[in-house]
Amino acid sequence: MDFKKRKSILRALLAIGTLASLFYVPWPLVWAWILPLPDSIQAQLDEGIDHGFDGMIVYVDQAGKPPEFYSAGWHDRENEIPANPEALFKIASIGKLYHAVAITKLVNTGQLSLDKKLADYLPDLVGRIENSEDISLRMLVQHRSGIPNYTDTPDFWVKPPNSSDEALQRILDLPANFEPGEEYEYSNTNYLLLSQIIEKELGYDSKRYIREAILDPLGLKNTYFSIREINMDDLMSGYYVGVEEDIKSTDYGSMVATAKEVGVFLRALNNGSLFDEGGIEIYSSIYEFNHTGLIPGYQSIAKYHEDIDTVVIQFVNTTNFDGYTWNLSEIVYNRILKILRKE
Repeated sequence: MDFKKRKSILRALLAIGTLASLFYVPWPLVWAWILPLPDSIQAQLDEGIDHGFDGMIVYVDQAGKPPEFYSAGWHDRENEIPANPEALFKIASIGKLYHAVAITKLVNTGQLSLDKKLADYLPDLVGRIENSEDISLRMLVQHRSGIPNYTDTPDFWVKPPNSSDEALQRILDLPANFEPGEEYEYSNTNYLLLSQIIEKELGYDSKRYIREAILDPLGLKNTYFSIREINMDDLMSGYYVGVEEDIKSTDYGSMVATAKEVGVFLRALNNGSLFDEGGIEIYSSIYEFNHTGLIPGYQSIAKYHEDIDTVVIQFVNTTNFDGYTWNLSEIVYNRILKILRKE
């Protein structure tokens, strides 16, 4: 084959490859990213609804300014109730921040030790959780235990367990995913076990401790540990793409809070006012200061931005684990930050 023919074939293949790549481009994300930046946060939220979200809430706490509240879309789509910036929301894994603070406080007072092992605190799990004699409290907090994640077990999201004990049963006797401390793998089981350790050491559940040691001192009255504690009308509806009905009554065990109360907690965490002397040093050595949350119907971002001394909380009540909803929410969040930094 001569050079000209080879060159023609190469061009044809490149053209086909380009067309194929264009077919697989995530155009909803590209479009959301390249749109001109709106002049206001409210306009950005309205744009987010145009991307397919049912409802959004944003809370902004800029140092030296009164907190700002924004909302767009629906609190309840079926009944056409507008989104309410003071609504309750399932915050999912953001709840791990509260538990990490609780562990820090108990370590700081000497009631827990980061170096003691899971087997020391919960000896009944020896032989049921692999490597329990080698998994330290620190490894549990940092997701370095190797213990399988109970939310990854079959049908968890279809038939969620009715209690933490039922959730734990899902991973007992399973092999470890890796040796303790050797890798990182996010596992909700770690924090279930931390709650049980707190209960074992204190003689009462972690919820009571978190309320007395963290929520009450901050004056947080609209933060709860379960949808079973609330008036369900106050909870923002949750939607999964392709499912028509509201799924907010499905209980996955998530904490529930308003955007404002998550924001108040997050600022206190980041400025260290949550801790007694020595506490902030312990916390910063074991866990992060910002978090996200994702369960069916609810996705959330809670972050403090040091460069502008601002806490921004974003709640979105539409999810699709196989689609673009998470990426879209991140794009909207980052565009909100651009608007704030321009001010």
